[in-house]
Amino acid sequence: MSNYVFLIDANKKPLNPIHPAQARKLLDAGKTAVYRRYPFTLILKRVVENPVVHPLTLKVDPGSKVTGISLVTDRGEVIWGMELEHRGQQIKLALLSRQTVRRGRRSRKTRHRKSRFLNRKRPQGWLAPSLMHRVLTTETWVKRLCKFAPIGEIRQELVRFDTQKIDNPEISGTEYQQGTLFGYEVREYLLAKWGHKCVYCQSENVPLQIEHIHPKAKGGSNRISNLCLACERCNIKKGTKPIEQFLKKKTELLKVILAQAKRPLKDAAAVNSTRWALFDRLQKIGLPVSCGTGGQTKYNRMRLGLPKEHWLDAACVGMTETLHVRTQLILKVKATGMGGRQRCQTNKYGYPIKHRPLRPIFGFCTGDIVRAVVPKGKYKGTFTARVCPMSDGRGEFVIDNKRRSIKLDYCTPVHRKDGYSYVF
Repeated sequence: MSNYVFLIDANKKPLNPIHPAQARKLLDAGKTAVYRRYPFTLILKRVVENPVVHPLTLKVDPGSKVTGISLVTDRGEVIWGMELEHRGQQIKLALLSRQTVRRGRRSRKTRHRKSRFLNRKRPQGWLAPSLMHRVLTTETWVKRLCKFAPIGEIRQELVRFDTQKIDNPEISGTEYQQGTLFGYEVREYLLAKWGHKCVYCQSENVPLQIEHIHPKAKGGSNRISNLCLACERCNIKKGTKPIEQFLKKKTELLKVILAQAKRPLKDAAAVNSTRWALFDRLQKIGLPVSCGTGGQTKYNRMRLGLPKEHWLDAACVGMTETLHVRTQLILKVKATGMGGRQRCQTNKYGYPIKHRPLRPIFGFCTGDIVRAVVPKGKYKGTFTARVCPMSDGRGEFVIDNKRRSIKLDYCTPVHRKDGYSYVF
């Protein structure tokens, strides 16, 4: 089962998504044409007067690395899903690289941009670029889907972990005003923090128990930094022994556990930092926005017997009685960016090594998805892939994990570069 197909009329007004079989019939009859490849959208060759449209609910499960998005009908049918992979870490590394190059030029007394300080103030609600990227890409896709489908409501999972209340269960009042929302699950936090495996023997897919790193019988607390997960065998074997005594022959493992225990959960912190910014952005779209909690999402997923997938988690957000999954082949989108503006490419030491030409080249940009029809030669055949155009009139393709060079004269654009890569 594949995703339902988006349908718009000649005036680009969104209609009800249709089944893939119905979409093929309309294409074969010549009543529609392909309007957009990703997400796949058909456009009717006529205007539909007073169409009967059933509003859909767009559900979002924000994540640090991957965000799940699903479209659900009023009858509880999941007809479309996608997973959006962010590139927050790449943005962070790119900014650090730029910072290193600029500082290197200043120290070498070469031409450089003068350093600035004490003359800039961050606006209220400022987020780091690597975090704001998650908000903006999710907002972009919500707006994009609103153009192709009759969206009537948006539901967002607003909170996953209450890290502040987990760390101090007695927190309240003014101490809690900078914390996150109520509703948390210590076990889910620990599962995410310790990788769903026993910290002592690294066993996976076994029942795990919450274990005190510093034994409670020896004065250990219930703080989240003193908790980990262990299988029953290791938990019984450790008993009330101090962890230093229990792992005296495994010093490397001891160092890793003690370091991880005090380390905050990076992904949960990223989600907690961006959730309200995303909520505010979604409200500005103009549709009703409701919220759900992570515990509620997991309860719905386990009650309905659905596998752990980002897009299915999104379908389970909020109050959900029943769900009927009508699709399995979902759209997987990866944020790749539009490319850097740096014309002079440098090596790791900051010295120039080559000059990047201006784009486009012969009408193509790096990242365009094209169809190449090669009539003869070594690469004879038809290929559809991303292209990297060269100044000599040829383009590089990666097909079946092999790099190929094909003339750009044989290429026809299928989907212009928009900062994302797509796969089903």
